[in-house]
This record gives sequence, C-alpha cells and structure tokens, in this order.
Amino acid sequence: QVQLVESGGGLVQAGGSLRLSCAASGGTFSRYAMGWFRQAPGKERDFVTAISWSGGSTYYANSVKGRFTISRDNDKNTVYLQMNNLKAEDTAVYYCAAARTLWGTTQTMRVVNTYAYWGQGTQVTVSS
Repeated sequence: QVQLVESGGGLVQAGGSLRLSCAASGGTFSRYAMGWFRQAPGKERDFVTAISWSGGSTYYANSVKGRFTISRDNDKNTVYLQMNNLKAEDTAVYYCAAARTLWGTTQTMRVVNTYAYWGQGTQVTVSS
C-alpha cells in the first residue's frame, strides 16, 4: 500500500509561482508512474501532468504546458510540480497519484482510473 502526502499549496497572486511536493511511502516508488490532477469546486478531477518511473517521459495537459513542470527524485521518493505564471483558473485542490505501471500511453496516463493510489490533496488558490 502506497501512501502519498502533498504539500506546498497556498495562496499566490496571478503570475506567481508555487512548487508542490508529493512524498511517497509504503512501496517501491520507482515502480510507479506518477501524476498530478486537480479539482475545482463543482468540477470533475482533471489531469494536469504525468511522469514515467524514471522521469524520462512526461506529459502535460494543454492548459498547463509551458507553465508547469513535473519532476521526480526516486532517491527521495518524491514527485514535484513546479507551477509558474499561475492564473486564476489554476485555482483547485491538487492531488498526486501513483499508477501501478512504469508508463503508459498519453490516453491512459490522463485517466483517473489508471491511478491506484491518491494523496489527500493540497489547495492552490490564485488571486487575480
């Protein structure tokens, strides 16, 4: 059983930056592809980005491409989400998730059901 704990959320002005972290425990971190999703009030949980087990492959939603960067440190069992040039529409609860696969297609990595383990989420609020 993998436990995931997100941190780093907060309130930031539009145009600012935040770095989210997700610490994993209870499993072999390097065996999992990792993803970040977000959910705004009254909306579905949406895919943000994913990274392969080694960090060699990444995939981004069009809405964040060029502004967000996902990375991972397998020695520290941690995945990161660097968010730059934040916009009001980025406001949401951000969740990290672990998939029981090293990597998949872009179609599968953006699907919620691909991921077996989820963190509790961290709130990101961007003021305009």
